Amino acid sequence: MKIYLDTCCYNRPFDNQNIIKIQLESTAKLYIQNEIRKGTYNLVWSFMLDYENNDNPYEEKRKNIQKWEKIATEYCDYHEDILLCGKKLQKLGIKANDTLQIACAIFSNCDYFITTDSKLINKKIKGIKIINPIDFVDKMEELD
Repeated sequence: MKIYLDTCCYNRPFDNQNIIKIQLESTAKLYIQNEIRKGTYNLVWSFMLDYENNDNPYEEKRKNIQKWEKIATEYCDYHEDILLCGKKLQKLGIKANDTLQIACAIFSNCDYFITTDSKLINKKIKGIKIINPIDFVDKMEELD
């Protein structure tokens, strides 16, 4: 199974852990990453993750997140089809960077796009399932 974690998902463990929802999402995200390391899931990294992560003003966060590029089993480089898909997704009211990350996941044939961005969760987009890390873990446990 191929998965794509967006930038906000990678940043979640660095957010305020005094908020229970953030704490639960962080735990689920870290669990998913552990499963990636074990080979349960194939992780896709992209040029958009590079772009957004390079823009991160916090060096510690940036370095920790960037390590996942080497762990990923696939890299999604820029392609014109990604830009075209992103432009279509913008018509759904999704921000440009988010549309390009979703387009990278679709272009890479990912099964899931995992995000903590509440504006993206439950968006119905052909070719990809968008899900919160907590719901992803719950769904995968149901399949076992």
